[in-house]
Amino acid sequence: MNKFTAFLKRKDITVSLKRYGVDALGAMAQGLFCSLLIGTILNTLGTQFKIPFLMNTVATVAGVDYTVGGLASAMSGPAMATAIGYALSAPPLVLFSLITVGFAANALGGAGGPLAVFFIAVIASEFGKAVSKETKIDILVTPLVTIGIGVGLSALIAPVLGSAAMRVGDFIMWATNLKPFLMGVLVSVAVGIALTLPISSAAICAALGLTGLAGGAAVAGCSAQMIGFAVMSFRENKFGGLISQGIGTSMLQMGNIIKNPKIWIAPILTSAITGPMATCLFKLQMNGTPVSSGMGTCGFVGQIGVYTGWMQDIENGVKTAVTAFDWLGLILISFVIPAVLCPVINMVLRKIGWVKDGDMKL
Repeated sequence: MNKFTAFLKRKDITVSLKRYGVDALGAMAQGLFCSLLIGTILNTLGTQFKIPFLMNTVATVAGVDYTVGGLASAMSGPAMATAIGYALSAPPLVLFSLITVGFAANALGGAGGPLAVFFIAVIASEFGKAVSKETKIDILVTPLVTIGIGVGLSALIAPVLGSAAMRVGDFIMWATNLKPFLMGVLVSVAVGIALTLPISSAAICAALGLTGLAGGAAVAGCSAQMIGFAVMSFRENKFGGLISQGIGTSMLQMGNIIKNPKIWIAPILTSAITGPMATCLFKLQMNGTPVSSGMGTCGFVGQIGVYTGWMQDIENGVKTAVTAFDWLGLILISFVIPAVLCPVINMVLRKIGWVKDGDMKL
């Protein structure tokens, strides 16, 4: 047993919640951002601003035409798997082999591909690391093991994982449509909390394929956390904190939350209010890429995702036009209400002594 433990340590294989649930999952979200999300944004820019380079076909593969954005989106599987391998400190031969693994897992996982990529890339990466540089023909053994295990698992379990993820996501979206107030609260609060915790709310939303009203509630919850913390900590962090939290991440407050969990009350209560407002009052829907649902105001990706969904709905005939009420809902839910409500709630917490000056200093 001691020899096996020493072997795992030498290979930097650490089975822990942080390694897989924080590092790998967070890296997967970055891979998604650099492929699927950027591809969607490029396609939207090309369509809206009539940019020929972004609108025209730049490659045709197996009879399928691809734009620049289309090519980026098509590489989401390899991008996620490689990002996961990087987070797990995979050596070069393992890292490059994960490109094939990610493509296979994402393709066979269907709409729930991101979840399949996550599990399969983690397993393939760790096995690849285990055999890396253990033989004199490492250049053959390591890719064979990594790709063999990865593609084999993709064929065996990717469809099941993908289907399971989509069923969970479909259930959440169905429940949100059925009970928009209750689910608006639950989804907004849960995804908002996930965004501030050192895990990836974007990857969770992508894995579950969270769109529609549930996606809108997720955007509301994430925005409440980011804009809420940014504005209510302005006196301590000034404009630098406003930008880094408001369009960066509220995760920066995690250390302060551990010191005084009560500073989290205002953003959580705000998300519990903006969530049902999004689902019941403004009918805010995320019909863009699911990963955008868990991004909030980070680089305005959540808002861009909602806008992209509007454009897709218009193109598909589901929506006739983007109305002033649509814009009003998006702006109020994403920015105005969190910026007003969160500091007001926090002011009450300050008066009763639960929150003090310096508690949110970055």
